[in-house]
Amino acid sequence: MPNVAVELAPDAKSEIVEGLTQALAETSIVTMKAQNFHWNVTGPSFGPLHELFQEIYEDHFEGQDELAERIKALDAHTPGTYAEYLQRSAIKESDGKLPPEKMISEMMDDQVRVSATLHALAGVAENHGDIVTNDLAIERANKHDKFAWFLRAQMR
Repeated sequence: MPNVAVELAPDAKSEIVEGLTQALAETSIVTMKAQNFHWNVTGPSFGPLHELFQEIYEDHFEGQDELAERIKALDAHTPGTYAEYLQRSAIKESDGKLPPEKMISEMMDDQVRVSATLHALAGVAENHGDIVTNDLAIERANKHDKFAWFLRAQMR
């Protein structure tokens, strides 16, 4: 039977919050990177890439809020500094001084990485009967998979 947030055992909450926090950290770094690429992309594909990077960072900004609010719904502290996110995330910042092809490649790899984190979170949430977190993780993973596809299509 599904559990509501207040009914989850402390160890289940802790494991779920850990996954949510990881997803939040990675999403936050990718959000800033997408905005950076949006500002700094150049070349013949400027228009479409400028728009795609904007679509990505706008989506991810909303995703950050959803992940953070789910952490709060589980009665845990939500980290809110880039220092914390950078410490936790395998995804690294970029100075934006890259050719468009490298921006696309990095952003695609980052989308795949965040999606994998969210897939793992969905499994943890499902194991603990937390259907709300499971649903959120699946919804967010689907968005990252879609952006990875869009970016992959740009490289062909």
